[in-house]
Amino acid sequence: MTINLSKGQKIDLTKGSPNLSKIIVGLGWDTNKYSGGYDFDLDASAFIVRENGKALNEDDFVFYNNLQGAGGSVIHTGDNLTGEGEGDDEEVKIDFSKVPSYVDRIAITVTIHDAIQRAQNFGQVSNAYVRVVNEETNQEILRYDLAEEFSIETALVVCEIYRYNNEWRFSAIGSGFQGGLAALCNNYGLQVG
Repeated sequence: MTINLSKGQKIDLTKGSPNLSKIIVGLGWDTNKYSGGYDFDLDASAFIVRENGKALNEDDFVFYNNLQGAGGSVIHTGDNLTGEGEGDDEEVKIDFSKVPSYVDRIAITVTIHDAIQRAQNFGQVSNAYVRVVNEETNQEILRYDLAEEFSIETALVVCEIYRYNNEWRFSAIGSGFQGGLAALCNNYGLQVG
């Protein structure tokens, strides 16, 4: 049975399910119809951060141009350029058994590609969600619908998968940023050129 979460809620993933070792974090969204002349290209990313809340280097930033990090324990399955169709638009797979001990949390984010040039923001996006699926059974464990109304934001921290007392937990964040991918990278200690 799927557990539905709201912003700010946290749930234990592995304490009640000690055999859960591989998850798929699926993200989906729709775009509101408007005549801006450009497709929306939303991009999911994962920041692999240490106890200080920062990524060490670019290898700890998993996205469409760097499909894996943390020794192959975090894998981006590829870029969806339009978000068209049903189901998850992009996915990040996490293998808890392979996550190095230095990893404190994995922040899952979504940004709008070329948002400034295309005059796009999350106010034009609807039905955004994140869900966690047990990769081995294909059973949906939880779902977080981002019901919050965003306006000028061009980047979101959707959720965090984090370590607590040697267990893995999920935190529904839903926090928006202006400044797109550069703002997120800066937030997690990475400099973009």
